[in-house]
Amino acid sequence: MKTTPPPTRARRKADRPGELLEAALDTFVAKGFSAARMEDIAARAGVSKGTIYLYYPSKEAIFEALVRRDIIPRVEAAEAMLAASGAAPELQLRHLLEFMGKATADPRVAAVPKLVLAEAGNFPEMARFYRREVVGRGLALIEGILRRGMESGAFRPLDTRATARLFVAPIILSALWQTSFAPIEDAPEPPGPMLALHLDLFLGALRAEGASR
Repeated sequence: MKTTPPPTRARRKADRPGELLEAALDTFVAKGFSAARMEDIAARAGVSKGTIYLYYPSKEAIFEALVRRDIIPRVEAAEAMLAASGAAPELQLRHLLEFMGKATADPRVAAVPKLVLAEAGNFPEMARFYRREVVGRGLALIEGILRRGMESGAFRPLDTRATARLFVAPIILSALWQTSFAPIEDAPEPPGPMLALHLDLFLGALRAEGASR
């Protein structure tokens, strides 16, 4: 039986939150989070300022909605991937780096951590939210892999908190580089080779003496 599509107005209303988020991200990237105004987002979305407030009460609420739509599902996917994986810790780190590298290669995804780092001092609650929901969960995944590797004898004993931060630092740098410097470079370098080299150097430093590759 052929279904009748919903009326155009109903479809438009259902699409509105996503359209507002797209307009907001474009505005945040163009103006910065501090300078962006709700009316700027409304103008970019082609709606009245009042329409935005029907869905999002503040810029901070818009930012959280962006993170919940674009970033947290990726974190959840990484958590599920590792939970279902029976691979050795070294291979899990490889899979996680590949997963994170692909995510941050998307300029619209990479724009979010750049906003957080730029505005953490002015909007500490925004930074706390991102630290808790994204950074904290990512670090917990890495620390878990490191602990399993140390317990199995594959990795030498190290401070897991510090080591997890060292693992993720080049990934963050790669994301920031792609959004800040690559657009103005004459010959921008793709992030893949740098991240692959980082992983090889990192694993070489992690392996316990005598551990197989």
